[in-house]
Amino acid sequence: MSGRPRAAGRSTLPYVAFATCTLIWGSTFLVIRIGNDTVPPVWASALRLAIAAALLTPLAFVLRQSWPRGARLRAALAFGIMDFGLSLPLLYWGEREVPSAIAAILFATMPLMTSVLAHAMGLERMTPVKIVAGLIGLAGVGLLVSSEVGGHIPPLPLLAVFLSAVTAALAGVLLKRSPGGAPITTNAIAHAAGIPFCVAASFALHESQALPASGAQWLPILYLTLVGSVVAFVAFAWLVQRWSVVRISFVSVITPVIATALGAGVRHERLGPAALAGGIVVLGAVTLAIVADMRGSTATSSPHYS
Repeated sequence: MSGRPRAAGRSTLPYVAFATCTLIWGSTFLVIRIGNDTVPPVWASALRLAIAAALLTPLAFVLRQSWPRGARLRAALAFGIMDFGLSLPLLYWGEREVPSAIAAILFATMPLMTSVLAHAMGLERMTPVKIVAGLIGLAGVGLLVSSEVGGHIPPLPLLAVFLSAVTAALAGVLLKRSPGGAPITTNAIAHAAGIPFCVAASFALHESQALPASGAQWLPILYLTLVGSVVAFVAFAWLVQRWSVVRISFVSVITPVIATALGAGVRHERLGPAALAGGIVVLGAVTLAIVADMRGSTATSSPHYS
């Protein structure tokens, strides 16, 4: 009898971690947009990474987590460069113009992209259903983008957000190739690895590198650091060692719904009929691919968000 509560507790924790990641990543697209109103976007991403690394590193020592070596260290560095050094500044910069709901929908394509990337690396086989789902998802993205490019969103920011999703998908595959690392130390290394890339990009874009001057300017950065980076990415790194990445991929279906609701409620963002139809097609394709994985395929990667 005494062993049952402990077993139940262990089985519940992954669901808590999944819900935590989903709710947080559903909000971060909006918070990035809010922060971009007052702080240069790529510089804000560099500040976020620096604060997160400064918090995660001593926390790892306090908790006596082992630091990755060899293949795990290389995986952590590759994950950090791709996810935080490339994907994050692209997302921040793109969201100067791209509404949070559209950014979240573009990121929802990640399970489709990770299947392609994992197949290219010999880690996963492509099935006919996945190929069909990928083509449907691509059509949905095309519908979404075409509806917005003709409107008020320039094409380059849309491309930046899409490339952000691609590099984040690649980061997930690279991390999954060498599993088993402690979540806090892995993320401390990954966040630190992304800082030089963000700083260099900020200078290249001729952004101001001044520190935020008010609490209102600091608030989005601190939320994205403490909640978006420290809590969500550590929870994700912990979850990816315990759950099938197929199950984790359902984050991609739920997150855009949360982001769309928050964008509409806080900043009055509205999707036009064509954009809404494109989003529904994308989420339908993602669901089809995930269900196909649940019926026998072994996915190797899962979504990463902001």
